[in-house]
Amino acid sequence: MRDSGLTDRQAAAWASYQRMRTQLSGQLGRELTRNTGLSEADYEVLVAIIESPDGSVRSLALRCGLDWEKSRLSHQLRRMTERGLVIRDECLDDSRGFLVRASEAGRAAAESARRHYEGAVRRHVTDVLSADELDALAAIAERLLGQLEHPHLT
Repeated sequence: MRDSGLTDRQAAAWASYQRMRTQLSGQLGRELTRNTGLSEADYEVLVAIIESPDGSVRSLALRCGLDWEKSRLSHQLRRMTERGLVIRDECLDDSRGFLVRASEAGRAAAESARRHYEGAVRRHVTDVLSADELDALAAIAERLLGQLEHPHLT
């Protein structure tokens, strides 16, 4: 038993997960940027906007959906606006907020990024795992997400 309260087996599993998460995230991010010029943050924002029902989203809803801090989203949207990827419009319902939508350049970049990102996920994850391992990964992720999103239910 370790001082951390984790058994050797638990500590080894956690360390492997941490290494895998860090390396996989880094690899996917590097490939995305190299192939499309978009960062993972750019891609996350564009996908969230494009997948919204009317193609635009209030900044508050975007922040909550991405689970980002207000300042992080503000800086990200400023950079993306300067690069012509998103357009910010005044929100007629709320003078304190604004609507965000993808520009044509942003939509094109997101579509290109989706192809590259999904290809990288296939190469580094789904093609490497068996069908049973992929099902186990999905089940583990859903169980942990459920506990994180609704800790009072577990």
